[in-house]
Amino acid sequence: MIIDVKYGKDGVQKVEIPDENYVGTFYPKDVECGDPDAVIGESIDNPIGYGSMEEFLEGGEDVVFIVNDGTRPTPTAKVLDALSKRMDLRKARYLIATGTHRDMTEEEYNFVFGSHYQELKDRIVCHDAKNSECVNLGTSKNGTPMEVNRIAVDADRLVIITSVEPHYFAGYTGGRKSFLPGVASFRTVETNHKLAMNKEAQSLVLEGNPVHEDMMDALEVVKGKEIFSIQMVLDRHQNIYRVASGALNPAFEKAVGWANEVFSVPIPEKADLVISVAPYPMDVDLYQSQKALDNGKWALKEGGKILMVSKCREGIGHATFLTQLSSSNDPVKVLENLRAEYKLGYHKAAKMAEIATWASIWAVTDLDPELLRNANITPFPTVADAVAEALGENPSARVIVLMDGSVTIPKVE
Repeated sequence: MIIDVKYGKDGVQKVEIPDENYVGTFYPKDVECGDPDAVIGESIDNPIGYGSMEEFLEGGEDVVFIVNDGTRPTPTAKVLDALSKRMDLRKARYLIATGTHRDMTEEEYNFVFGSHYQELKDRIVCHDAKNSECVNLGTSKNGTPMEVNRIAVDADRLVIITSVEPHYFAGYTGGRKSFLPGVASFRTVETNHKLAMNKEAQSLVLEGNPVHEDMMDALEVVKGKEIFSIQMVLDRHQNIYRVASGALNPAFEKAVGWANEVFSVPIPEKADLVISVAPYPMDVDLYQSQKALDNGKWALKEGGKILMVSKCREGIGHATFLTQLSSSNDPVKVLENLRAEYKLGYHKAAKMAEIATWASIWAVTDLDPELLRNANITPFPTVADAVAEALGENPSARVIVLMDGSVTIPKVE
């Protein structure tokens, strides 16, 4: 079987996997998608918990939209297309929910805002977790200081545009995530993400997940604020499958159900080698690409090998997590070091080190091979080289390919 493995925005690496070794290539499920403008419009015009969006916006003096940054596949531009037929987009400001990510590139601004970018350019503010003015709204049950961007706090109407898919420690993206980490201070995000070190913080899990519970607390402190959400679930081609609009939490619950329909994928067996791809734009750096490893582990046998395929276009991302991964060639020792003192990014290292305690982590990236070796990751120049190595070591190895590893959650039937 010859497989075309996506690499970067337009690249492809071909790899041949013998039929007797090949279990299959798994994607998020194929679902039927309608016309995006119609799907979005139908949802906006029939919101949960509100009569209409027009009614929601009525009387709003300071309308703020919170939108995802360019590292997310959220088709914000398509929502703005639909909204432009229902309101004057210039009557709102647009706050980019970067969390602790960098500011966006010009290419990313054009991706997020589409044809509306030039018209709205002077209405856009990019959240900066370290420098934006944030307001302390109290403390969560878990002890997280709730510091949120003043623009969001002062707005008398908030509109959230986001997408909902599985998230490796928050359970799912979307909904409450626009506030925390979206427009929260660095201190707030760091304290919240420390909870990701807990085993209960994992994909598809909300109940008992301390990260999710902390995020819900963040919403509690802005209770009483007028919030209208537009939450999309995409298919594997990043087309819009379903949209839930209206009150934030009920819309999020509805979107979670649709996300499970798409992203929770049955597999017939676990494999000796899992090839998990972080596709564009999730391949921005190693920090973001780690999600492909965390999802891929659910398809991997103990003692197996997981191969992350990601261009890592902008390098490492947060250097702190790589420093920790490189602190010892023993992943158990790495975990001990991480538990001693937490800094933002350590949760990523912990999730990777956990995998390394029971499996081998391999990678095909554009990163310096020596840098990966120091972090207990075995580098390969191509996917074909890695597959040849795995089959050389174990000629009967079973191989699974996850072509959208960043968002595919494999589950043995």
